[in-house]
Amino acid sequence: MRILSLAVILISALTATAIAEEQLHSPYREQFQSGLRGLSAKEIGELRAGTGMGLARAAELNGYPGPRHVLDAIESGQLPATSDQAIQIRAIFDKMQHDAQRVGGEIIAEEQRLEAAFHSSTIDDTKLGQRVARIATLQGELRRIHLSAHVATRAILSEAQVNRYNDLRGYAEKSPGEHHAR
Repeated sequence: MRILSLAVILISALTATAIAEEQLHSPYREQFQSGLRGLSAKEIGELRAGTGMGLARAAELNGYPGPRHVLDAIESGQLPATSDQAIQIRAIFDKMQHDAQRVGGEIIAEEQRLEAAFHSSTIDDTKLGQRVARIATLQGELRRIHLSAHVATRAILSEAQVNRYNDLRGYAEKSPGEHHAR
């Protein structure tokens, strides 16, 4: 019985040590060798490309279609639209992407400045506040750019087109009898 107890204690100690070591390993270790440690490679790529990054979910999930997805649905023949609507939505998308890429580039530059201040040990609370406030302002602007494109896109579409879009995206409202517990 004593050997069994010692075995349990030993296994517990080894397990606890392994868990503690795993908890100490940072999920950011891949970024340690990165040139910009404050953002992942995926985040940098999305900022440079001007993609949505989920910034417009409030619009998307409340019946304000995204211009990229509307264009995809039109081009695939799943969402009927006039050529004038397609041209207008293309213009909205192009402006959104251009503006998002510009602001995304500014966010990357500000993140690089923040990284450099930490790397060179020149950061203090005042500089930190200024850098973080600038990044937050840019992130807000980026979100506004994406949300605004959704608002502009909805203004071009009919209610029937918005409903069809929502169906295609899987957002269609269920009738009262179809609601299920989540």
